[in-house]
Amino acid sequence: MAMRLVQINMKAHDDSALGRFWAEALGWGIDSEGPGVTNLEPVGFTYPDPSAVCIDLIARPEPKTGKNRVHLDLATTSAAHQAELVARLRELGATLADVGQGDVPWTVMADPEGNEFCVLEPRPIYEDTGPIAAVVVDCADPRAMARFWDEAMDWKLHEVTDDGATLRSAQGVGPYLEFVRTPDTKSGWNRVHLDISPYRGDDLAVEEARLRALGATDPGIDQSAISWRILADPEGNEFCLLSPR
Repeated sequence: MAMRLVQINMKAHDDSALGRFWAEALGWGIDSEGPGVTNLEPVGFTYPDPSAVCIDLIARPEPKTGKNRVHLDLATTSAAHQAELVARLRELGATLADVGQGDVPWTVMADPEGNEFCVLEPRPIYEDTGPIAAVVVDCADPRAMARFWDEAMDWKLHEVTDDGATLRSAQGVGPYLEFVRTPDTKSGWNRVHLDISPYRGDDLAVEEARLRALGATDPGIDQSAISWRILADPEGNEFCLLSPR
């Protein structure tokens, strides 16, 4: 039994408008849209496929407070491509952002609702990831987070140090999942979180019990009206355990 990262859940004041921004930014399509929910995936994509991690935008009224603990890193193929992408994203409504990064070769930006993301300088490791190079999670202990997520999913652990850890799908395709040590601490509900899914035929209750045995906890909210499960990882980051598909 194992699971895989299938999408990023992002809260939005206007899911439709923010969905249009990210669809244009990534060159993706809007797969479906209903009241308060917009789903994005690559054109021609068949869910679930490890070649991409999709984006699910959910309308919520709460304001964004502080830096998100989960963000996207976008890949580029050359210095010219990086500059062109930054310029295009600014035309779409993104802004430059300062999160204390200092003088770095990548560009930190924020989408129209203030969600931080990075446009990376070209790096060989991300040549075949697609537009999203990595999903990045801030944490206090990358080694502990790597132990949990390596056991939770069938993704392969590529590197782990005191300062960071990196995983990628078992098929070696799509974006990386990275845990980066940061000094700030979690406060409040994460506006961006991971959604994972068991494989078709697996038992949701069994997988939930396995995750709890690995260190996942209950975030303490009413889940009686939903078909999926909401849990928190060992550092308290909420994530959703979706029904098998």
